Amino acid sequence: MTLTDAVRGAVGAVTDPELRRPLAELDMIRTVEVAGTTAHVEVALTIVGCPAADRIARDVRDAASAVDGISEVALTIGVMTSAERAALTERLRGGRGREMPFGPDSLTRVIAVTSGKGGVGKSTVTANLAVALAARGLAVGLIDADVHGFSIPALLGLIDPDGLPPQPTRIDDLMLPPVAHGVKTISIGMFLPRDQAASAVAWRGPMLHRTVQQFLTDVFFGDLDILLIDMPPGTGDVAISVGQLLPHADVLVVTTPQAAAADIAVRSGLVARQTGQRVIGVIENMAALALPDGSTLDLFGSGGGQAVAAALSTGDAEVALLGSIPLSVALRSGGDTGAPVVVSAPDDPAARAISAVADHLARASRGLAGRALPVTPT
Repeated sequence: MTLTDAVRGAVGAVTDPELRRPLAELDMIRTVEVAGTTAHVEVALTIVGCPAADRIARDVRDAASAVDGISEVALTIGVMTSAERAALTERLRGGRGREMPFGPDSLTRVIAVTSGKGGVGKSTVTANLAVALAARGLAVGLIDADVHGFSIPALLGLIDPDGLPPQPTRIDDLMLPPVAHGVKTISIGMFLPRDQAASAVAWRGPMLHRTVQQFLTDVFFGDLDILLIDMPPGTGDVAISVGQLLPHADVLVVTTPQAAAADIAVRSGLVARQTGQRVIGVIENMAALALPDGSTLDLFGSGGGQAVAAALSTGDAEVALLGSIPLSVALRSGGDTGAPVVVSAPDDPAARAISAVADHLARASRGLAGRALPVTPT
């Protein structure tokens, strides 16, 4: 191997922090030449003003400098041509064009997290589940489909000093989701004008459907093991759209122990089942809190989670209560500060309950029966 080959291999192995792939695989390394002990490297960024430009430049310099025989690096930063970007997006899409990659034959397990009513902690549970699954080495994506009440960016700490979520990088019609705690995340809050990011989204059915469809089609999540969808409460337009677009998705129903919440939570599971989706379990949030004297405080009653599981069970499929998450100050405060409790306080009872659910989901992968595999016999 020549010194030029060694430098090319080193800088080509640098990973793009947004696309999470090596620069060589993305055709971002244009030229590499070595003159004496100086390496001349030209890198083509995907877009003008690429937010990862400084990090890519630093990592390329470090990689080239680490090669034996190189004492100086002359780095030139350019930008891809429109043709190069088009070729890149086509390659990233796997040659499928603007087709949703999470169809029935996808190896990604799609899990919609639903609730009958708001205020049961569904988004907090979803965010912590996503982080816990990513911590187990799974590739996890998270779509905040609660368009009118989006909260996932704040729960994951994806907020800048001004209190605003980051805006995704766009490569032509492809959007790159920001990453927090190893979870690739997208939310409507990331697309609102900066001066309107704290305002309400007043959209009706067609706009909601188009938004969910674009999240599934135009956001580049890459190869995922699990895609979680934080659904809005109730059984409205978004629930129907997700049911139409992802009839093969699994569904988790979140409720509180309170009977009134449990009765409504059952409806979200029944609507999901009507679209062909499979209810895989129930999570009870805000369960009994253990007090210092050994007693428990059932602030929201008891038995709601088990009641929902029983109501959604049928003769062909039993729905289990996968976890009961106790009331927790750490869980609440972690949501306020953007520090999910499963990483900020992993020994908290709520964190342990969520982690147990994550263990269950991590073990239960999608089956291959009845699905086409991306292989060609020879």
